[in-house]
This record gives sequence, structure tokens and C-alpha cells, in this order.
Amino acid sequence: MSIHPRFTIGRIHRNLFGGFVEHLGRHIYDGIYEPGHETADADGFRRDVIDLVRELGVTTIRYPGGNFVSGFRWEDSVGPREERPRRLDLAWHSTETNEVGLHEFTSWLDKVGSELMLAVNLGTRGTQEALDLLEYANVPAKTALTDQRVANGRPDPFGVKIWCLGNEMDGPWQLGHRSADDYGKIASQTAKAMRQVDPDLELVVCGSSGAQMPTFGEWERTVLQHTYDDVDYISCHAYYQEHDGDTASFLASAVDMDRFIDSVVQTADHVRAVKRSEKQINISFDEWNVWYLTRFDDEDKIQDVAEWPVAPRLLEDVYSVLDAVVFGNLMISLLKHADRVTSASLAQLVNVIAPIMTEPGGIAWRQTTFFPFAITSRLARGEALAVTLDVPTYATARYGEVPLVDAVATHDAESGEAAVFLVNRSQTESLEVRVDVSGLGDVDVRETHMIADDDIHATNTLEQPERVVPSANDTARVGNGTLTITLPPVSWTAVDIA
Repeated sequence: MSIHPRFTIGRIHRNLFGGFVEHLGRHIYDGIYEPGHETADADGFRRDVIDLVRELGVTTIRYPGGNFVSGFRWEDSVGPREERPRRLDLAWHSTETNEVGLHEFTSWLDKVGSELMLAVNLGTRGTQEALDLLEYANVPAKTALTDQRVANGRPDPFGVKIWCLGNEMDGPWQLGHRSADDYGKIASQTAKAMRQVDPDLELVVCGSSGAQMPTFGEWERTVLQHTYDDVDYISCHAYYQEHDGDTASFLASAVDMDRFIDSVVQTADHVRAVKRSEKQINISFDEWNVWYLTRFDDEDKIQDVAEWPVAPRLLEDVYSVLDAVVFGNLMISLLKHADRVTSASLAQLVNVIAPIMTEPGGIAWRQTTFFPFAITSRLARGEALAVTLDVPTYATARYGEVPLVDAVATHDAESGEAAVFLVNRSQTESLEVRVDVSGLGDVDVRETHMIADDDIHATNTLEQPERVVPSANDTARVGNGTLTITLPPVSWTAVDIA
């Protein structure tokens, strides 16, 4: 493998390390918000969770959904708490109390040091409601809506810059599901209207909810034909899991993410060419994770609306070492496309397919997937570098022949700091990797972090919250312009050099 600071992919945008918080399951209630907990602050937010989110290094947080947003009335989430209505959440067959709303959530964002990425409801609502929310949130002038914001305790605007125009509108499960043509029209109309209020907003239009959707590709083309001049991003969503014990294919999940991104980029650039536009549309990969969808089925939802609970335990996947290695590889894939993927949101953050878990009245702990995100967010700075790899391949049922090792490098020209992120997909063999780093000058290893275990199915749980933690990879050495490192089977490794 060889890396050189001249071979750049693109600048790493800090929004690449975003997260996603939805009103779903125990994410909000008993997750970030538990007023009776011993660590709760004056606003009812768990300080132990705040500390972990800060450690995770999340830059932006997409909110309030997700599928939830397509049935959400934003007005429910502001004003005196005792006057806020309880509503049925049709997306997740739950009851929403609206105890935590826009004002409370933005105060939590201030505590964790993240920026708000706000989604508007284009499922059951439309352009006018999006405009009302924008005016309430961002306008400094004195109007009826901004007077409400002031009366609700926020004299200054929230200043939200990044807005999502709905969520997964290609999905038949989505409230207000539309064809690409119909969605493209309302998204364009809404974007144009919002830009009349603030032309500098960053707007995300819905791409396909997955590359497996039958309309994938054609959806992107049609939607962008309507919205290309109006938006800045098109979204991608992707989730991965091990199917029927096919560990080899699961370990190669990032190959699918690479192909997905490349296809969307090609489609966007095709529309650009047809329109003869000088503008470039980038990707907001605003939902991605390992998610065992096969463990959750609509039949698991409570059907009787009279029994829909508040904050049920939903989608609380427990992640293994294997999951963390695949997760770390997905982060490598995002960095490898840093020129076009300039925003991304890990879905989600707490309890719901999350790197952070909590027990009501009990502890909060890090899942295995916490570590690749936190370490990559901290070490990946400056620009992503294209790497040349000469490695063996192995056969997979889903993706054909794929490399045993995947990797990306980053380099900060100002500080001279660089990092290499590597995955060994072999299930049986340790692999020695030799990296030509001579182009970086006189460098040495500063720190290493590795996720690996003799038991690739080991997990962190309430009973054993620190069963899996990163270890140093003591094989890393730099000599004569070459970094050598041995990667154990099924492992993710980060090397910081300067």
C-alpha cells in the first residue's frame, strides 16, 4: 500500500461525522432524557449520555426523523410542556408526548456541542408548514411566529442552516409516499419558497431509501431533474447486516456502499450534464449503520392504538466485534468518497441501533461500534488521500471477488498529522501490511487503536459493559519510509502518524 499527500480525494468535511436522533423507541425518553436519573441535569438530560455523545465526536445531528417526521406537526413540540398534545406516532406504533421538542432538543445540542440538521414534513404536510417552521426557527424580524418563539423562551433565532426536505419519500411505508415526479415537484416548490426566506440555506432532497429499491437510480434522476437548481445535497440511506451466516459477504458490506455512492454520483452528474449546469450536487449520507432489520418486523408493532406505549424498546440491536469491524469499514468508505459525501449521519445515537446504550435508572455504556466512530472522528483531519492497494482477494456470494484489506488515509497539511485506517476481512489469517509513507517525510507512529477479538461475536452489555474495548496494535513500526503493521483476522485498525 502507498500513500502520498499529493494524491488527494477531497477535503474532509466535519459534517461527515454527523448523527441522527429520531423520536423512536427509547432514543429520546429513557435515552438522552430521563429527569429522574441520578445524573440528570436541571433540564432532565442524562449527563452520562451527554459525556458519551461528546466523546463520540458527533458534529451535526439530524432531527426529528426519520419515518417519524412524515406524521409530525412541529407546532406540537413548542410552547408550555403542560399544554403540548399527546399524539399517535403511526411510523412506530407509539405514543409521542412531545415533552422534548425543538427548544429542549437544541439546548441538548448545545450541551453535546453539535449542530442541528432539521427535517421538515413533506409527507402529510407541505410547503406552508415548512415555511412556518423556518420562520419560527430562523427569522430575526418581529412576526406572529417569531413572537411565539420569543414567548417560548428563545429571543434569538435558532439559526438552522441544514434542512432535509422530507424523509424516504420513495418508500411505500412512508406517510405521504409519492412518486418521484410528485415528490420532485413539491420538494422543488418547498426549496424555492424556503430560499426566498434565506437563500443561504443548505437543502437536502430525498434520494432512494436504499440501493435495493426497485426505483433506485430512476428516482434520483427524476427528483434531481426537478430540484437540481434548488438543493445542495441528495440523500443516501444504507443499512447492513449478516444474512444467513454469510460472514464473508457481511465483511465486504463497504463494497456495496462504494458502489451505491458511485451510482448516485454518476446519476447526479448525468443530470448536471443534461442541464449544462456548473453546479455540483453532493451526497448527504444521512442514514447509515449496521442494522439487523430481519429481527424487526411490522408484525412486532402493537396493532391496537389504545395500547400504543410511550418509548417502547424498539430496534435495540446489540453489536459484536464483527459488527464493529464492518462499521469501521463503512466509515472508510465514506472517507474514500470525501469529495462528494460531504455530510453523513450515523443512524442512530442512543438505544435505537446505537453506539450508546442506557438502562433506565442505571448506567450508560459504549457498544462496540462506538469506538471506530469516536476514533475516526478524532483522527481523520484535513484531506482524504487516495491509496494504492496490492492485496489478495477472496470470494463472496453477494459481491464477487473483493480485497482482503480495505484502507484509506488522511493528511492535515497544516499540522503534518496523518492517519491510516485499515480493515482485515480475512476470517482466518493475520496479514502484514507494508505502507509506503515516504511522501509524508520523517514520520513515526504516535498512537494505534484496534478492534479485534478471538471471539468475533463478543459484545458489550449491561452486565459486561466493557467486555470489548480498543487495544493498541503494537506491531506498527515506521522504518526507511515504510509503515509495517500486522492486522489480525476480522479487525479494524487506526494508526496515527506524524
